Amino acid sequence: MSITRQNLSVIIVSYKSDHVIENCITSIDSEIEIVVVDNSNNDKFKDKIETKYKNVKCILSKENLGMGGGNNLGIKNVNKDYALILNPDVALENNSMNEIMVASKEIDNFGIISPISSKDEYPNYILKKDHNFDPDKPFKVKSVDGYAMLLNLKKLKKIENFNFFDENFFLYLENEDLCKRLIEKNEDIYIVPKSKIHHLGGKAVDPKYKNEIEYLRNWHWMWSKFYFNKKHYGYLIALMKVFKNLISAKIRFFYYLITFNSFKRKIYQMRLLGLISSMIGKNSYYRPKI
Repeated sequence: MSITRQNLSVIIVSYKSDHVIENCITSIDSEIEIVVVDNSNNDKFKDKIETKYKNVKCILSKENLGMGGGNNLGIKNVNKDYALILNPDVALENNSMNEIMVASKEIDNFGIISPISSKDEYPNYILKKDHNFDPDKPFKVKSVDGYAMLLNLKKLKKIENFNFFDENFFLYLENEDLCKRLIEKNEDIYIVPKSKIHHLGGKAVDPKYKNEIEYLRNWHWMWSKFYFNKKHYGYLIALMKVFKNLISAKIRFFYYLITFNSFKRKIYQMRLLGLISSMIGKNSYYRPKI
């Protein structure tokens, strides 16, 4: 079965994303169902989006579930065969969905199929080792970034005991984890180079919260890095992977402490706290204070 506008839903997880999400929504064909999962209890946002866009359904999570949890909530609330996961700071080019649909007819047997970033210097995929590809045709990859990935729900739901996103990840590497588990299940992941997207990169949350979001990102990047490696390779390998990060964060924290740079000091404090929390087995508990 190939992808059509009728058997596809788009899932957008948002959080304080009012400034960018409408640009994302308007880049999507109005015939396609869109499910916005807002990690809040903001009824005004829900009413505004659903009133303005007839193809949009907004679900309020009531609490901040993070990216993985938000996407899982969206998946539970769609009944289509395919779901395109998008970040709110992403916009599709005019022909992006058509190219995805054309490609799906050529490669029917896929777990994930994704558009390609318009910024060549920032690829949204990792190639398999020693893998060559034709830049004009869909090609297999090891993983794709979570800001744009189309899931073959009909196929993946048939995998026994398979969960989509690991909700232990609040932010970062939930996509890498999903792709790795799919590869281990012999599922294929493709990039469609003729389907292009624009990603603003780190602009999903209103910039007026930029300091707090920067602290959040640094905390969760370190937490997720250790947790990902521990989950897939064991505690000792995970420790080896983050050892340089641990030493660097300690040195920089004390450097910025004695040079009275409170912003930088807080960043490396967050890195240390996130990493230590993950190392001692604590959940990814840190949430933005906004």
